[in-house]
Amino acid sequence: MHPALAGLIGAGVALACCLFVYALVRGKHDWRRLEAQRMADKASRELHDALHTLQSGAMLVGPHDEILVVNEPGVALGLARGSRVGFADLLEKVREVRAAQQPYRGPVLREFHPGEDKLELTSRITPMVDENVLVIADDESSQKRVEAVRRDFVANISHELKTPIGAISVLAEAVDAAKDDPEAVERFVRRMQLETSRLAELVNQIIDLSRLQSTDPLLNHDVVDVAEVVTEAISRSQERANQRDVTLMLARTAQARVMGDRWQLADAVTNLVQNAINYSDERARVTLSIMTVTADGDMFVEIKVSDNGIGIKPEDQERIFERFYRVDYGRSRQSGGTGLGLSIVRHIAVAHGGTVRVWSRPGQGSTFTLRLPAYLGPAHDTDEETR
Repeated sequence: MHPALAGLIGAGVALACCLFVYALVRGKHDWRRLEAQRMADKASRELHDALHTLQSGAMLVGPHDEILVVNEPGVALGLARGSRVGFADLLEKVREVRAAQQPYRGPVLREFHPGEDKLELTSRITPMVDENVLVIADDESSQKRVEAVRRDFVANISHELKTPIGAISVLAEAVDAAKDDPEAVERFVRRMQLETSRLAELVNQIIDLSRLQSTDPLLNHDVVDVAEVVTEAISRSQERANQRDVTLMLARTAQARVMGDRWQLADAVTNLVQNAINYSDERARVTLSIMTVTADGDMFVEIKVSDNGIGIKPEDQERIFERFYRVDYGRSRQSGGTGLGLSIVRHIAVAHGGTVRVWSRPGQGSTFTLRLPAYLGPAHDTDEETR
């Protein structure tokens, strides 16, 4: 064989071997790349599925601040706005975490529009591969508000309970010390009975308020004649009115019915009537009325309780439905008020789908209006049909 031909064949064989080796190496590299891409896609799908199972707001932010994945709670919290991060403070934290490659745990402040109160979200922001950033966020503001209300409620209850309990304890010691003085013993016993009644009323109202704040506050769900509710409230309040020489009048009565719990509604109207009696001067007049009104195409029943008493200052009107808030603490204590009556009225109104509001002027008196959705069904319903 000619040497030149042999050399050409050898070079061809060598080139073929090189190409074969290159093909093997390249194929192995491509296979690894494809396998890595497949695993990445699988991981992305699993991450996508995992984020959508979370109850917390969650989203994955790409290297250019684009949104790769966001779940429904995240959309509800405003973590994303279209394909971009939803608000400035969160975007700033995402960029800081990406640059430092260090996770962040803490609050981020959301403000959709200038002038609005900012919402504080509890967040966990974590750097991921390829400059991606994972954001997990929760809105704990409602829980914080509930916890604050609970702390205030416990503190107020502790203070309110200590007062009659302390008084009873002191009076018991006074009775013991005055056991040889029948007149003093009788006087101290009357005071003990008064404080005991006040304590019992406070405990009962705390129980009522706790039940009204449950998920199902209505013990009964019946068709209720509003006139019967008002009559019951007047009957309950008559003795107190007689003590203060206050006249109770039913000025106007409309035939009206509502759906709800009769005794809770009677409690609400009774609280309004007794509140009017307590904050009126002697020989005053408290007027009740029942009327139907139409608003926004719906019919409502309004129970109005009016007095010509001391009235309420505008700054106090915004707070009178708060628990334990008293316009006149001295008068409230003298009358045995607990500071829970109007709060209970508001909760009963809300439980029945209604509202309670007040009109008042200092020195001119007050009018409380309990508005409830009117029942427009058949006139004769049994309990079984209305449950």
